[in-house]
Amino acid sequence: MRCDTLWTDARLATMVGVGAGAEANAIEGAMIAAVEGRIVFAGPIADAPTFDADRTVNCDGRWITPGLIDCHTHLVHGGNRSAEFELRLTGASYEDIARAGGGIVSTMKATRAADEGELVRTALPRLDALIAEGLTTVEIKSGYGLTHVDEIKMLRAARKLGSERPVRIATTFLGAHALPPEFSNDPDAYITAVCEQMIPAVAGAGLADAVDAFCEGIGFSIAQTRRVFEASAANGLRVKLHAEQLSNLHGAALAAEFGALSADHLEYLDQEGIGAMAAAGTVATLLPGAYYFVRETRKPPVSGLRGAGVPIALATDCNPGTSPLTSLLLVMNMAATLFEMTVDECLAGVTRNAALALGLGSEIGTLEVGKSCDLAIWDIERPAELVYRMGFNPLYARIWRGQ
Repeated sequence: MRCDTLWTDARLATMVGVGAGAEANAIEGAMIAAVEGRIVFAGPIADAPTFDADRTVNCDGRWITPGLIDCHTHLVHGGNRSAEFELRLTGASYEDIARAGGGIVSTMKATRAADEGELVRTALPRLDALIAEGLTTVEIKSGYGLTHVDEIKMLRAARKLGSERPVRIATTFLGAHALPPEFSNDPDAYITAVCEQMIPAVAGAGLADAVDAFCEGIGFSIAQTRRVFEASAANGLRVKLHAEQLSNLHGAALAAEFGALSADHLEYLDQEGIGAMAAAGTVATLLPGAYYFVRETRKPPVSGLRGAGVPIALATDCNPGTSPLTSLLLVMNMAATLFEMTVDECLAGVTRNAALALGLGSEIGTLEVGKSCDLAIWDIERPAELVYRMGFNPLYARIWRGQ
């Protein structure tokens, strides 16, 4: 059998199998073969057919995992909020800063002032930091423009990053992120603009793969979020939701009602919400960087999610205000340390389950025949090292679509 590239003498963490992680799916003495960017074999050398390879790479016993996936980021934005970080160190809360005109609205002003080229230029170092740790797919949200023109600009900048670097970009429209000052006294009118103008325009231009909203006391109500989801469905777009981060408005249950790809944050998620997510197949995306950065004390209900069989994804939530984080390796360590997740769960959280959270489970996230040949090759003795270490990057090589 002909193949473009053969990676041999490897150890594979395939991430195949519901509820099982790398340790449970380890294959020693293995190889991977790819043709035109697709995996055509991944398994023991002893079981492999004979390949006529254009290129053979001896991995010398190194571990191969699927390429890492960051399924929740706000990578494109203007400015930064280091001044607000200083305020939080003196005791100001996230809500205090937001109500005083800071927070998302602060970044909105900087984002509106930047053109598309500047947004691309300033996002590239953040993207490069993720790629350097084996990332091959990243989700990028809008949500800092909060006008038709500026939200489109953000989504175009996000898509442009995919032509600047060899990486898969998934874009999410987050117009319902915060209330812009132009609508400060009429949030329902702003939601009308999101639903009747922005979502149809974004869908028509093919600029978004999904729609998100911030359902929270300082964000948007359940009723307003429902309107956003109804408009998304009418325009053929899947939904996601920032839910239960600061309080329990039962946003996760609403997300599940609409078959959401994921509900994210979830520190205040209750059993009813867990049950709804389990029934709908909605992924729980946990964001330990934000939990750590804002000094949250209420942990998401990992044991409840685990017990109900809800897939748990992990992401950086890279954003300028509450999680200026560009390391999925550190995210895994935080999830293990702060949320008591297992090594297998952490690895699945940035591969298989992260793919599910983007609706890409059939394309990426595991080492299986037919899937995109997105690989991360590591200089490690066992997969647990990827979760155990902090501030250390053992990436040996990154492969995207076979290259």
